[in-house]
Amino acid sequence: MKTQAILYSTAVAMALAAGSMQAADTAQQFGPNPNLPEPQRGLLPNMTIPEPAPWGDEKPTVPDGYTINAIATDLKVPRQTIVLPNGDILVAEGKGGGKAPKKRPKDFIAGIIKSQGTTSVDSGDRLTLLRDADGDGTYEKQTVFARNLNAPYGLALVGNDLYVANQDALVRFDYEEGQLEASGAPELITPLPAEINHHWTKAMTASADGQHLYVGIGSNSNITERGMEAEVDRAEIWEIDRETGAHRAYATGLRNPTDLAIQPDSNQLWAVVNERDELGPNLVPDYLTTVQEGGFYGWPYSYWGQHVDTRVKPENPDKVKAAIAPDYSLGSHHAPLGVDFSNAQVGGEFANGVFVGEHGSWNRGDPVGYRVVFIPFENGKPAGDPVDFVSGFLTEDNKTRGRPVGVTVTPDGAVLVADDLTNAIWRVTRDDANTQVEDGSGSVSGSEQADPEQADSEPASPEQSESSEPSDANADGDASSS
Repeated sequence: MKTQAILYSTAVAMALAAGSMQAADTAQQFGPNPNLPEPQRGLLPNMTIPEPAPWGDEKPTVPDGYTINAIATDLKVPRQTIVLPNGDILVAEGKGGGKAPKKRPKDFIAGIIKSQGTTSVDSGDRLTLLRDADGDGTYEKQTVFARNLNAPYGLALVGNDLYVANQDALVRFDYEEGQLEASGAPELITPLPAEINHHWTKAMTASADGQHLYVGIGSNSNITERGMEAEVDRAEIWEIDRETGAHRAYATGLRNPTDLAIQPDSNQLWAVVNERDELGPNLVPDYLTTVQEGGFYGWPYSYWGQHVDTRVKPENPDKVKAAIAPDYSLGSHHAPLGVDFSNAQVGGEFANGVFVGEHGSWNRGDPVGYRVVFIPFENGKPAGDPVDFVSGFLTEDNKTRGRPVGVTVTPDGAVLVADDLTNAIWRVTRDDANTQVEDGSGSVSGSEQADPEQADSEPASPEQSESSEPSDANADGDASSS
């Protein structure tokens, strides 16, 4: 115990020293043509994780004309959500990874730093169903739809087939509209790469025609420090035949594709991607991009097109020449973990574009991210800087009340945000279309909902659900690193 305490103190001291040596930060670059500074390399990257803090009587900040409420609390690490045809919401809960060996002293130190920004709540390994039976904005029923999963993340519904991307396998449940729990055990469709699982999240969406499922599979390292043999079938987006389970690499060279979405009208696949670390606070930008069939996006040999990463040996000039530059920079180390397209029902300036959930940085002196942004589109492409849509997770004194993950836009224009630090689902609605009932107290939860295990129990408040205690250092599978 004494040795562990000494190591912990040393790690924190080294991280603080690294942070204090950070040069003056330049403004974050957003958009299709970011200015990329020269790489900065040192003994340790800058590492600062905001200390968790309770919400108290406050809520996240949303634009004028919109209201936010917590529709579910006391969850077990909510990651992604999906809206079912009858309006029910399924929540994937869990955290994976944790088996990646620490090969360098900086791995140990980074693990300690990152653990300060994760919940101590145990992995749910389940799907929870939320139901608002009378449509008043209060999700009065909360039940466990399926248990004994393995860090579920991606969700997709095609007809009566409900697909779940666990950290180690794609599985399928039979689904009938209105059911409150799965009717049986899931069927295995295909195993997914899970050895080491440095990046464990398996993002998923279905093709517009329903024939295929796309699954994002992150790399097994920051920059191949475990060798290329550990990267087989990694840093890819798989296209999977949902009937047979047969798969192929649809696109490659995406370090950690953490969420996927199909663009309405064009049926184009888009992704948000967490890029590599240890090149300084302003490299490398995380990004939002179209995913081209057969496209190569640079990892590990280069970033943002043809910018060579000299740490990778041997170099591969042919791969660098083929590397596609992403469509839109989200800024370095923002850690996007959620993306969904808006619709007309969201309204106002937020009707045409995408929402991105930014989990937030751990490897910068000054934290960034910790918000949900809206990126406006014109003619099917991003057009303008990100606009804060849900903020206030990061306080002025650099503490964090929550960390956004998945973002889902409902058919009626509500925006759902999974928060895996508060362990809550937030729901944002337009006031002139809002049917929610404010309780007048200003508390984050204005509803009564049943506990997943005991239907008559009260939910805990978000501040009761979060904790600043260290948990598994890889609880986010390095997904919090960009």
